[in-house]
Amino acid sequence: MINNEINDYPIDAVISWVDGNDKDHQEKMLPYVEKKLLNVKEFRTRFDQVDEIKFTVDSILKFAPFIRNIYIVTDNQTPSFLKLKENQSKYSNISIVDHKIIFSGVKEYLPTFNCRPIETRLYKIPNLSEHFIYFNDDMFLIKPTKSTDFFTDGFPVLRGEWKKFDENRLAKKIANKFFNNKKLDNHRLAQQKGAKIAGFKKYYKFHHVPYPLRKSTFEKFFESNKDIEVENIRYRFRSLKQFTPQSLINHLEIKNKTCVLNNKLQLIYIKSSRFFLWQLKYKLNRTNSKLFLCLQSLDQCEQKKLDYILNWLTFLVK
Repeated sequence: MINNEINDYPIDAVISWVDGNDKDHQEKMLPYVEKKLLNVKEFRTRFDQVDEIKFTVDSILKFAPFIRNIYIVTDNQTPSFLKLKENQSKYSNISIVDHKIIFSGVKEYLPTFNCRPIETRLYKIPNLSEHFIYFNDDMFLIKPTKSTDFFTDGFPVLRGEWKKFDENRLAKKIANKFFNNKKLDNHRLAQQKGAKIAGFKKYYKFHHVPYPLRKSTFEKFFESNKDIEVENIRYRFRSLKQFTPQSLINHLEIKNKTCVLNNKLQLIYIKSSRFFLWQLKYKLNRTNSKLFLCLQSLDQCEQKKLDYILNWLTFLVK
């Protein structure tokens, strides 16, 4: 019988994070990228932050009390709120995991400034539980959640929808022909590549919600496919040749019938810099049955909008 209330096994949370404003981090980049790129807005937004990770962590503590440990994966950095002595008790179950730890045995691919190698190696976090939920640092819980919102009888709950590959959709074929090579990255194609590696003819498109994952699925696949893992971690910056690890793992779970598919995203998604203030207010104050919020590119928000969002988040996690 499916238990819709609680799971009786440990579940951890993992958050990837970087402070792109850190001068040491920028210096580390310089041997691998043109210096002028460091001032390009579209490039910097993958690294810059406004301390939103504090709200990610606080939302997990408030709305997912079943989480055992929270691991923050980063490159020789620590979020500022964790440096304060008065916060040590509140955040006692948080650990910083350096890239060097998860890249043990393959440190020749460091430093990396690319989330995909990092996500590929998450399963190497020491003492990580079999069941874990992966968050980007712009993802937040906004309502109380149960462990069964993420895992049902040990199986990940995957939120998404089935889609054709781009090459099988005329409109996408035309768009890709004229625009793809001009983009720094294409998240959609990286998902499709993960599905293809798993042997699918279409893909289960996931959205910007926290990702429930199983460590053993990573371990079993990469143990037999080390070359695929190495190919995905060798790029210091994002490449169209890479796959999204979450997509690969999700499709392996689907293939093995070890997951639950759920087309109810329960998500509010906001590309922050593209919304007017009144639009932000409208969306943020109509959460209804939503569980998740993704606020992309907060670093690019004009100050008035940013102030409103940060105040909203502060009230949320009180």
